[in-house]
Amino acid sequence: MALAGVTIRRATEEDAAAIALAHIDSIRSLGARFYPPDVVEAWSEGLTASLYRDAMRGGEAFFIAIGQLEGQWVVLGFATHRVDDAQDGASVYVRGRVARQGIGTALLRLAEEHARAHNATSLQIQASLAGVEFYKANGFEELEPGAAVLMSGKSMPCVLMRKQLSRPAPSLSGTRWET
Repeated sequence: MALAGVTIRRATEEDAAAIALAHIDSIRSLGARFYPPDVVEAWSEGLTASLYRDAMRGGEAFFIAIGQLEGQWVVLGFATHRVDDAQDGASVYVRGRVARQGIGTALLRLAEEHARAHNATSLQIQASLAGVEFYKANGFEELEPGAAVLMSGKSMPCVLMRKQLSRPAPSLSGTRWET
């Protein structure tokens, strides 16, 4: 998939370090608008390539958007689909400089497609305060305020959200779902 100079694809373990850089950029640029510096620092703590490699090895699907910033090819953002405690979850992060350009929505669509292909009927998220409006614009409903526990052990305010996934249209034969 491509958006005006942006390539979107399934991530591999080789992309893990670049995903970490995009994640940290998103937290420090977009998250900093909603959280104090100590929360931003705690949220960024421990985001290393091994975290994403281990998640991929554990079955979490990652999708990345690649494009140029300042003449360098970088991961502009990523989305994930995973199953936690028998609930399908997702997340999306984009670098601050490319926010509101459709990249996050395109990435979310791939995570949703992956979830549907694995028989998910809904997605649950702990949306950061920075992401609430994005998720609402993409069909998620607010359930209740929450607190996300960070890798540092600290917590930060979030909003628990859910999106019901519609099933894909059946194929002409009616024997399988198109994904």
